[in-house]
This record gives sequence, structure tokens and C-alpha cells, in this order.
Amino acid sequence: MAKKAKRGGQGTPATVALEAAGVVFTVHAYEHDPAADSYGEEAAQAMGVSPERVFKTLLAEVDGTLTVGVVPVVARLDLKALAAAVGGKHAAMADPVAAERSTGYVLGGISPLGQRKRLRTVVDATALGHPTVFVSAGRRGLEVELDPQELVALTAATAAAISRRG
Repeated sequence: MAKKAKRGGQGTPATVALEAAGVVFTVHAYEHDPAADSYGEEAAQAMGVSPERVFKTLLAEVDGTLTVGVVPVVARLDLKALAAAVGGKHAAMADPVAAERSTGYVLGGISPLGQRKRLRTVVDATALGHPTVFVSAGRRGLEVELDPQELVALTAATAAAISRRG
């Protein structure tokens, strides 16, 4: 059974989208530290899970079009691989203000789910090697755990090798 975030009595757009789709998921809340260097690594540590299972949502411009890359928090987004995955040639990280405006979320809390505007999405193929993965639920300090196949399906994503260590 799906679980709904209970912060202020309402879910986030991400949890609402999951519930509407009938997806089984679990919400994990933790106390966010504003001084944390990495939101994703903070989440993994706070939840006591392997950081390889916690994924961050990054926005890039591929040939001028905003595109979402979902990669493990222990890795970096490979911009060339992201561009190739969507048939593009050039990619650069998106302007943070444009990312927030397009998704409806704030940096550090951008979820690949329930975004204001549906964007092309690529989920790193490593996600498919885990029974469940964690992504932002749309707020700093709030994560959802779900089957990576459901994540790919709900975001109409392509799964491709778009991350690199280091």
C-alpha cells in the first residue's frame, strides 16, 4: 500500500503523483542540516542506507532543452553521456533558477516525480541493479523509496549509463 508524506497534513507533488499512479512506495523523513555539503550523501547517512541506492536529480540543457538526469549521489552526471542518451550533441548544467522554475521544486529537493513540467528524463542504468532506490520526495529532508522500474515508467525515462565516479 502506498504511504503518504504527513508533513503539514499534505503530500508533495511527488508523493501525490506516486499515489495517483498506484505505486507502492515508502516515505523517509530525516532532519535536514542546512550546513550539509551534499544533500544526497546526507540523506543516505541519515537513513542508514548505501549511497549507491540514493539518487540525485540534476537538470542539464541538452541542445537548449532542459533534461533531467537521475544519478547515484556517489557519482557525477556525465554530460556527454546524457546528451547521447537523448540523441543530443551538447549538454551543460542548467541554470539553477531555470531548474527550480521548471520543476516547481527548490535545489536540494528536486524530485524526478511530480514536476511542474514533464521533461525528458534519463535514469542512470545502475538504478536497475537495486530492488529499490531512493529519490527526493520534493523537499529537503524527505525521500521516497520505490522500485527503480516504477521510477523509469512514471517519468517516461530512458535508462542509460550517464554517471561516472569521481
